[in-house]
Parts: sequence; C-alpha cells; structure tokens
Amino acid sequence: MKNLEELFEHQLKDLYSAEEQLIDALPKMVKASHDSELKKAFESHLEETKNHKKRLEEICEELSIKPTGEKCKAMQGLVKEAESMIDEKSDPAVKDAGLIAEAQRVEHYEISGYGTATRFAKELGHESIAKKLQKTLDEEYNADQKLDNLAERRLNVKAK
Repeated sequence: MKNLEELFEHQLKDLYSAEEQLIDALPKMVKASHDSELKKAFESHLEETKNHKKRLEEICEELSIKPTGEKCKAMQGLVKEAESMIDEKSDPAVKDAGLIAEAQRVEHYEISGYGTATRFAKELGHESIAKKLQKTLDEEYNADQKLDNLAERRLNVKAK
C-alpha cells in the first residue's frame, strides 16, 4: 500500500469480509442460545449486519472499488472462538454468558474497524462516506451496549 487511500480501500474490504463471515455465524449463535432475549438480540444484529454489508457495498460502488478480495483473518479467528463456545457442553446459562462474551469480542473488533475507517474517510475528504460509516459505528456501539445490558441484567447472574 502506497497511501492512505489504498489503506482505506483495504480496510473497507476487510470490513466487508468480516460482515460476510458474521452473517454466516450469527444464525448458529441464535440456534445455540437458550435465553429468548439473547436469541432476539442475535437475530436483530443479524438484520443490522446485513444492512452493514449493503452499506459497505454502496460505499465501495461510490468509490469504484470491488468490496471482495480480502479475507478478514481477525473475524475468522473470532468466529472460530464463537464456534468453540457453541460446541461447548456446558450449563445453558453458562453457554449464554459465554456466547455474549464471544459476541462482544466481535463487536469490539467491528467498533475498532469502523472507527478507523470513519477517521480515514474524513481525512480523505469523503464526508458522505464518513457519515455512512459513522452510522454503522453507532449501530455497533448500540449492539455492544444491548449485549452488555443483557449480560449484566440477567445472564451473568443466571450463570453464576
């Protein structure tokens, strides 16, 4: 990569790959969840994730770049960790608490990625793209907060 524009393109492709992997992983997390509110939270985030992927496609189209071609290795590892929790033979409440922990790791990765991409977009003068990325970043923060509230309010207590 020779400049910030190329690094920005790389970041967008990485985020796109991450969203694709998450779209495949979230239904498994829904199925593995025992708590109805946790299932709903994962289902809701799956729909948001599909919108995030679509938003990235729009951004890439606007920049005349193809969003595919990168494999997000970090998300690949996070998904593998989540799959280990899914396969874990544990108490249902403990598994739910573990699934929240895995999902929050994913959220924190996405928050970092979208925060960086938003900053790059602003520095490169892509204001409308920065606003779209900020919208996704805000949704990722919100998803993380929902999981945090669910864990603190009930699931960690049940697992205890």
